[in-house]
Amino acid sequence: MIRWRKGTVEDIRREWPGAVELDVSIGGEGTHRALAYPALVGRPEPGDTVLLNTTALAMGLGTGGYAMVVAVPDRLPPDPEGPGHLVKARYTPLQATVLGADEQDSPHHAVLRDADSLDRMPVIVADLHSALPPILAALLAGRPDARVVYVMPDGGALPSWFSMSIARLKDAGALAATVTVGQAFGGDLEAVTVHTGLLAARLVLEADAVVLAQGPGNLGTGTKWGFSGVTAGEAVNAASVLGGRPVGSLRVSEGDRRERHIGVSHHSLTAYGRVALARADIPVPELGGPFGARVAAGAAPLGERHRLVPVPVDGLHETLRTAEKDWGVRLSTMGRRLEEDLPYFLTAAAAGRHTAALLGRP
Repeated sequence: MIRWRKGTVEDIRREWPGAVELDVSIGGEGTHRALAYPALVGRPEPGDTVLLNTTALAMGLGTGGYAMVVAVPDRLPPDPEGPGHLVKARYTPLQATVLGADEQDSPHHAVLRDADSLDRMPVIVADLHSALPPILAALLAGRPDARVVYVMPDGGALPSWFSMSIARLKDAGALAATVTVGQAFGGDLEAVTVHTGLLAARLVLEADAVVLAQGPGNLGTGTKWGFSGVTAGEAVNAASVLGGRPVGSLRVSEGDRRERHIGVSHHSLTAYGRVALARADIPVPELGGPFGARVAAGAAPLGERHRLVPVPVDGLHETLRTAEKDWGVRLSTMGRRLEEDLPYFLTAAAAGRHTAALLGRP
């Protein structure tokens, strides 16, 4: 189940908050990219021997195709100190203990103990992590002073540190903070469930709006129900039961080679049409032309359960180009850049534009 290797660190390629990317020489197999999370394994330096999990590297995975540093055996990090009883990646060899915002030792426990309402806060739910930057770009274009928090469940990457987008969005001031929930970890706050993660975003981090989407590296099997984004429907339910305003961002593509994702993806139709039992706003972008008509027709069945909201996309292309340049965030989904699958990014941005409008209403 795991390909184990030993390697020697040759160089540090680059780093961002929570992660260090390395060149590692693996005996007989050449030099490869590796990724280390210093909070878990310490900071590897050139010349260090490292223990590696090379499974994803051997599989040639696009998003997570690294050799992962499991340990620096000759220079172990110090033992952790301080409070924290939440164990994440539980009962795996790399389980980690963190301080949960909702646990008894947390300074926020008193706030969250009986908390039960988001007070109508908008919660934008999306399938893919790549939707986060375009949603933020359009939302902040409409409401520049909005404080937006990202809640990351455990459908994709577990460490939030894997995402360079999060780090750059925070550096740019576009994203206020991150809450990691379930088995995901590494956020500014940790929480046990999506529910307490949403409450922490609102009551502790004072969010005006939340974007909730899985981390990088979603999982799909080509079956109707076997994809990690199915939890988008469950997130709609969580936001609703807590008195929030769920906004379901559609997954739309014109450039995907898989027919099931052309137009409105079957992921959105399943998650919002079957799993989400609570009512949500579903922004439908006015893309125009035959493809726009296809998207509108594809989304129409969701109107039986949700409120379909037509959203104009004029000006959003330039908003996205500006955000990519100013924030230093690479807009990309499944390897396709902004111009290669513009409808995907415009659709996510439409959810942000609609949420900006909601923030101006009682």
